[in-house]
Amino acid sequence: MGKNKHFIKEFFKEKKTVGAVKPSSKALGKKMLSPINFSNIQAIAEYGPGTGVFTKMIVDQMDKDTVLLVFELHEAFFKKLEKQYSNHSNVHIINDSAENIRKYLDKYKIDHLDAIVSSLPLTNFNNTLTSRILKRAHQSLKEGGIYVQFQYTLNARKILKRIFHGIRINFTPNNLPPAFVYTCVKK
Repeated sequence: MGKNKHFIKEFFKEKKTVGAVKPSSKALGKKMLSPINFSNIQAIAEYGPGTGVFTKMIVDQMDKDTVLLVFELHEAFFKKLEKQYSNHSNVHIINDSAENIRKYLDKYKIDHLDAIVSSLPLTNFNNTLTSRILKRAHQSLKEGGIYVQFQYTLNARKILKRIFHGIRINFTPNNLPPAFVYTCVKK
């Protein structure tokens, strides 16, 4: 089954965990990853990779010693990514909620993350879950760490501002649908 057909099928099956009908564009990926200086990254996490468009871009840019934790709850996407990255000892595909990140930082002996890249459909979740995910992301980042999140609306701005300082928002028209990229820094 083609990537787009598979994605659409999974969207209609699991609207709460699959937030789009089509994989993200490479243009959106470039905008998401542009704030991250990969030469200084020891540990990074990705939330909600779907089919792994950003995952591949991260793996292509990171050092061989960098650790990548990839959180994908949706079973079909998790299995695809697990198979795809089975030969990468520094890439850990995790079938669990991003709210449980501390458990995996402990498991892989990581003190703090340098960056988190998130494609989670935050506005699909209830406020309690969204707050828990974002607070734990903030706690997991080192001082000066970067949290990058995309959304299709500006609805996430208010909750991100409650948790992070210094939020920058960019618009990416070269994605279907067009997307907003939030770049947040832990101070």
